[in-house]
Amino acid sequence: MSSSRRPCGLSREHSISVSGLKLVPDLSGALYVPDFAALIIADLHLEKGSSLARHGAHLPPYDTRESLSQLAAALSVARPRRLILLGDSFHDRGGQMRIDNADIARLTRITRSVETMWIAGNHDPSPCREFGGTVAEEIVLGPLRLRHEPSQGIGEAFEIAGHLHPGAAISQRGRVVRCRCFAGDERRLVMPAFGSFTGALSVRAEPFAAIFPSGEFDVWMLGGRAVHRFPSSRVR
Repeated sequence: MSSSRRPCGLSREHSISVSGLKLVPDLSGALYVPDFAALIIADLHLEKGSSLARHGAHLPPYDTRESLSQLAAALSVARPRRLILLGDSFHDRGGQMRIDNADIARLTRITRSVETMWIAGNHDPSPCREFGGTVAEEIVLGPLRLRHEPSQGIGEAFEIAGHLHPGAAISQRGRVVRCRCFAGDERRLVMPAFGSFTGALSVRAEPFAAIFPSGEFDVWMLGGRAVHRFPSSRVR
């Protein structure tokens, strides 16, 4: 786990299409939807550091500040009219009480600067309204449903979800490169976790087999300078 600042920047080489809607991945793990001027973020997990500290893990208590700085940077690049948070914005129910006053002020400045919509997650089923914005279980954005947990199987809905923190590895020039990634097919996109201490789950793990039963999907890996697209057959 690392709290170092990640790069920001909308991809110039790659866009993602779900139900014909253009989606532009950002190096930070955010996703911009030009047709709706919306920036989508998944799994901030604010106050994860303080949660782990309560259970004996000694980590720098600055993950919330770093994640909010990263969010502010992504917003400054995309300049959206709407910010949509796909759940698990706080790591647990108590995170909304533990957050530092300076971080509350920064979060509130963000929600006042852009229309903000919070989707409930499994870690934060009741996002706190005092930080601004509106709260929903799911949001419909054009042809897409935005939700926290991805549905399983083929299904009929087109959706964008978070929850699983996808990551992928690929062999390049004799070495293995591992990155957070977007994972998707023509119907469904699973976003990487945005938070500083969130980590990643391999797209080869069992939960992804239930989401992409055909085994055929693409990943958009987040490198240091560019987004790299690979078919699932190339990654591990």
